[in-house]
Amino acid sequence: METDYKNLKLCKHGLPTWDAMLPVALSVASKQSSAISRKEFSEAIVNSLQLPDNLRQLKSEKYPDVNIIDSRTTFPISELTIGGLIERPKRGFYLITPLGKQLLEQYGGKLTSEIIHKLPQFIQHQDELKQKGNLEKTEDSQSTDNSDSVEPIQTVDSIVKDYNDTVSIDLLDRIRKGTPYFFEKLVVELLSAMGYKGTNGQAFVTQKSNDSGIDGIINQDALGTSTVYIQAKRHQVGNNVGRNEMQAFFGALSGFGSDRGVFITTSNFSNGAIEYAKNQHIVLINGIRLSDLMLQYQVGVNVKKQYTTFDIDEDFFIEDD
Repeated sequence: METDYKNLKLCKHGLPTWDAMLPVALSVASKQSSAISRKEFSEAIVNSLQLPDNLRQLKSEKYPDVNIIDSRTTFPISELTIGGLIERPKRGFYLITPLGKQLLEQYGGKLTSEIIHKLPQFIQHQDELKQKGNLEKTEDSQSTDNSDSVEPIQTVDSIVKDYNDTVSIDLLDRIRKGTPYFFEKLVVELLSAMGYKGTNGQAFVTQKSNDSGIDGIINQDALGTSTVYIQAKRHQVGNNVGRNEMQAFFGALSGFGSDRGVFITTSNFSNGAIEYAKNQHIVLINGIRLSDLMLQYQVGVNVKKQYTTFDIDEDFFIEDD
């Protein structure tokens, strides 16, 4: 279905604003019988707007090789994905969800960002981003500068952090949608990447039918004299790991003759679970920490681009007397 762009909210360039394209993008997704690639999706959204050639080819002043309308489709696609109206069944491909079909039928062309921002999945996404922001502020509170001036490197750092935070939350969402066994393999791979396996150690997921409450085992040396036992719980947000699950894990550790282990979940831990784990020397990793570690040790992600910055080596310019 095509849309006359002139009936949408327009920006100063005469192009539709990104939020005006939300129902357009969702309508385009609804017409696809199967998942569509990001490039095809973007092109289909733009083609449905019936833009005259001068607007279709309008370039960004800052990035003269980029068509404004092409780059603008990034925002509605991202917004709809975060809200759960479209999903990515595989990397770089998009498909409308049952929720997307429901809201398209309910609101049609009147779908707005305000409606999307009230959806549970969008709220969850924002809450997790806030948690990451609060963690960052706590860790950096000692170095906070009240100066109004902002160095360019600080601006770059802020942009990169915001981008990586979003990737981190998206990563966590993908993990929650996987199978429990996939999650168990993931955490074993992560701890191995973090160096727990050592040089000659072994890491493996226990048999699904007979794991005795232990999901993964890492022998840190060839003889297995030092062992890490893992419990992995793929829970949705709000379904926090409680004290009873922690006690059960400690019981499983005792069965292996150990009193130390790592408990990893995609959700969070109750206060009772945290207190019990602290007394029993159990290391806890919640969903936010898990996705941060995956980025840090590059598990399940690719490095997209790296930037190098420079400053002056003052010692180089010191002349001998």
